[in-house]
Amino acid sequence: MNGMASRLLDFPTLVLRRGRESDSAKAGRRGGGQGQVRLGRAWVSCCCSDPVVPARRTMSSEKADDTWRFDLQKVVPASHRVRVRATPSMPFPSPQSPFVPKQEKFFRRCTQRSFIPQSRDTPPKRDTGIANEKDWGINWLNDHVNESGTNEDGSTWYRESGEDLGENGYRCRWTRMGGGSHDGSSEWKETWWEKSDWNGYRELGVEKSGRNAEGDSWWETWNEVLYQDEWSNLARIERSAQKQAKPGTENAGWYEKWWEKYDAKGWTEKGAHKYGRLNEQSWWEKWGEHYDGRGSVLKWTDKWAETELGTKWGDKWEEKFFAGIGSRQGETWHVSPSNDRWSRTWGEEHFGNGKVHKYGKSTTGESWDIVVDEETYYEAEPHYGWADVVGDSTQLLSIQPRERPPGVFPNLDFGSIPPPPPPE
Repeated sequence: MNGMASRLLDFPTLVLRRGRESDSAKAGRRGGGQGQVRLGRAWVSCCCSDPVVPARRTMSSEKADDTWRFDLQKVVPASHRVRVRATPSMPFPSPQSPFVPKQEKFFRRCTQRSFIPQSRDTPPKRDTGIANEKDWGINWLNDHVNESGTNEDGSTWYRESGEDLGENGYRCRWTRMGGGSHDGSSEWKETWWEKSDWNGYRELGVEKSGRNAEGDSWWETWNEVLYQDEWSNLARIERSAQKQAKPGTENAGWYEKWWEKYDAKGWTEKGAHKYGRLNEQSWWEKWGEHYDGRGSVLKWTDKWAETELGTKWGDKWEEKFFAGIGSRQGETWHVSPSNDRWSRTWGEEHFGNGKVHKYGKSTTGESWDIVVDEETYYEAEPHYGWADVVGDSTQLLSIQPRERPPGVFPNLDFGSIPPPPPPE
C-alpha cells in the first residue's frame, strides 16, 4: 500500500470498541455566544456570558412559557443525573486516518473585492464529526460578486455570489468559488449558502469538492437548520455533515454521514453511518443515541467488516435505561471463509436496587447466568445538548429574513406535513 492510500484510509484491525464521537469532535464543540432570533411565534435567545461552554452541560426540561421564550440563563440542571462508565472494550477499531493538511490557516474570504480565493485542495479528515459554524469562516460582506482571473503560476480562480428569492419570503444567499491548476490536473470548488423564510426557517450550509494531480478526489458538505416543529411548537436545531474521499492509485475510499437533532425541551438524537474500503477489505459502522429529555436514553452500535476471501467479523451492542432501571445486550461474532461461525452473546438487566443480572453464552459452549451486587452507571443526558448547540449557532440565529410587506402573512400549510415517525 503506498503512502497516499495509507493517509486516505487506515483499515481497522480486528479490535472492536464502542463507537462514539471522537474526542476531537467533542473538543470542537465548546464556546459561547450571544444572539436572539424570532422563530415563528417563538424567541430563541442565547445569553451566554462565559467564553467557554462546558462540554458536559446539563439540559433544561422546564416547560416553555406562553411567549415561547428560551433563555440560556434559565437552564437548570436536571434532577436526574447519572454518571456513565464505559462497558468493557469489545474487539473492533476505529483508528483515525486523517489526511495531512497543508500548513495554512483557513481565513475569512469575500472581505475585499481584490481578494483572490486560495486553493482549497486539502481533503477532509475521517472521524471528525460535525464542525461548528465558526470553523467554516462564512462571510457575507459582498452580496453580488462575479470575478475570475489567472495567477502567476497559470492556475485559474473564480468567485461569484448572488441571491435567489421565492414564495413565502424565501431567500437564499449564496457564494461560489473555485479554481484549478494550469494543466487541469487539479481543481477545487466551494459553495456557501444561507436560507430563510417568513415561517422562521433558517439554514446555513457549505459544500466542498476537489481533486489533485495524484488523482485523489473528495467531497464534503455541512449544514445546520433552525425551525419550529409544527406538532410541538418547540424550536429545533438540526446539524449534519457528509464526507467522502478516494485515492487515485488504490482500490480504497471512505464515506461518513453524521447528524444531530435537538429541541428546546432536551429531546436529542445523534447518529453516524460510516463505510470504508482498502483493497480486499471493507468495513461498516453505525451508531445512534436518543434522549427523550425526561431521563430515558437509548444507545446502540453495530460494526462489521469482511474480506474478499469470505472472512467476516463484527460486534454490536444496545443499552436502554430510565430512572436507573434498564438493560444492556450485545454480540461479537466471526465467520470463516469455510462458513464456520463463532459468536458470543451477552446481556445485563439492571433492576435499580444495586442488583444486576448478567447472562451470556457462546457457540464454543461457555455460558454464565448470575446476579451480582453492582452499581449502575449510564448517561441520562447528552454531553452536548440544546444549550450548547444554541451557544455554538450564533451565525445561524442571526440570519435575517426578508422584510414582510404590511398585510402579508406566512403561509402555514399544516395539512401537507406528515406526522412524526415512530421512535426506532
